[in-house]
Amino acid sequence: MSFTLEERGNPNSLSYRLFFKNADGKYISPFHDIPMCADESQNIFHMVVEVPRWTNAKMEIATKDPLNPIKQDVKKGKLRYVANIFPHKGYIWNYGAIPQTWEDPAHKDGDTGCCGDNDPIDVCEIGSKVCTRGEVIKVKVLGILAMIDEGETDWKVIAINVEDPEATNMNNIDDVQRLKPGYLDATVDWFRRYKVPDGKPENQFAFNGEFKDKDFAIETIKSTHKFWKALISQQANAGELNCKNTCVSDGGSPFCCSVDEAKAVVGQTCPCGAEEPIPSSVDKWCYCEKK
Repeated sequence: MSFTLEERGNPNSLSYRLFFKNADGKYISPFHDIPMCADESQNIFHMVVEVPRWTNAKMEIATKDPLNPIKQDVKKGKLRYVANIFPHKGYIWNYGAIPQTWEDPAHKDGDTGCCGDNDPIDVCEIGSKVCTRGEVIKVKVLGILAMIDEGETDWKVIAINVEDPEATNMNNIDDVQRLKPGYLDATVDWFRRYKVPDGKPENQFAFNGEFKDKDFAIETIKSTHKFWKALISQQANAGELNCKNTCVSDGGSPFCCSVDEAKAVVGQTCPCGAEEPIPSSVDKWCYCEKK
């Protein structure tokens, strides 16, 4: 299964969008139309890369926009960039999401005691390759971290690209600790403090910040897939989410988006233009005392 990308607007600007097409050249939603599993029998999942490692732009699948393109998050009218909290430079893994998953904000998790954050489940890919924005890769799940973000459950799956040279030696979260010592501690530290430069408190974690193993992670992913199924079949309240898709819903569904409608959505955005400069402030270091 292969996918191509179409850039619209000016990179590093409010107009920038990254749309997805399938192998037939049909516009699709990366949230709804890309299958969750690349190989269900082997528990291999698709991951949509939103943020390549070492970069700072807070790119994400636009869950409230038609066709859910990737775009940069905005706060108070300005593009969002994560701070470099010493010693971390930007995102310290390839960061993205597993399609066809949804953390239901109406469901209180039995383990965390908090409801979902209304997004697809997040993934930190820890392989050696720096991926590209919008790349769809196949990942092996190794474990999961339960972050509590402003009172919401925000799971962080730890995974590795199946094509990575180290993938054969990594089969569970303990392998990460053994083969990449310090990486998991750095991951907790990053998620705990990345909002502090914005004046927000440190994030908290369930399970005292300990990672759960592969089996727990897979079950968590599958539960968010069930929530997504309820969402896409109108058994759950979509709220502001845009569930339009070109491959999943049948013609009688309000979520069904025709080929012409999809083309019109893309056509209403700006053509791809020149890249705009990234603010120099993005490169500065922030020093935050650990509490």
